[in-house]
Order: sequence, then structure tokens, then C-alpha cells
Amino acid sequence: MTTTWGLTIDCARPGELAKFWALALGYVEPASPPGFASWEEWFRHHDVPEEEWDDGALLTPPDDVGPTLSLLKVPEPKTVKNRLHLDLKVGGGRDQPWEERWPRVLAEVERLTAAGATVVQRFDGADGRGDHFVLADPEGNEFCVV
Repeated sequence: MTTTWGLTIDCARPGELAKFWALALGYVEPASPPGFASWEEWFRHHDVPEEEWDDGALLTPPDDVGPTLSLLKVPEPKTVKNRLHLDLKVGGGRDQPWEERWPRVLAEVERLTAAGATVVQRFDGADGRGDHFVLADPEGNEFCVV
């Protein structure tokens, strides 16, 4: 039996960062709870002060298969390298021909840097050809594109 799990990213601006990760992962904001026309209506019903409405964000896979991604507002800035990170496996796996895999990796790096990510480092294989990149999201959280 498996355990349902999700990943949480601490950040300064959950709503803004959720837009980046929705684009990066193809995730969506879940629909408002049953009986509520919007999340704002739900917040008001539960007396959540407006200044707390952007204290968190939740993204889910569009088909509801896979982990959720929560973004949680924290007061402290990121100061050290992540000990846990996401690998965006856009190349199709290292068993795919490099000539097919590497252009997919490059295209994704270009797409994500246009959306606000920054390249931290490129890694090459033993053969000297590109293998993967480490990027940072708009708040500095590292992830790989492989």
C-alpha cells in the first residue's frame, strides 16, 4: 500500500510562485470546495482575513494523479541549497538517443528561463555532451531539467 503525499515549497510570495510552477509542471489550481463559487467566497465564509489570502497556494495535477504541490509563505528568505529538489524529466530518459533527448532539455530550459527561472549550472556527461541542467525558480529553489 502506498501513501498519498505532496510536496511543499516555502516561499515569500506563494501566489506568484504558484504561477511559475503551474507552467513548469502543467499543474492547476484546484476548484473551489463544493458549495462555494470561488476560493474568495470560501475564505470569507471561514473568516480568513484578506491579508492572509496569499499565505499559501495549492497546485494539483489536472488528472488528479500524482502528488500535490503546496506553496507556503514563510518570513525567512532562502539561504542555503535545497536538500530535496524536483527533477523535470522532459528528455524522456537517458535510454533515449541523445540527439532526441538533448533538444527537449534545451527547449524546456529556454521555456522556463523565459518564465523567470535562472540557470544555475549545466552538467555534461563523460562524453562531453550535455546531460542536464540545474535551474532555480524565481525565488531561488533549485530543480533539475533532465
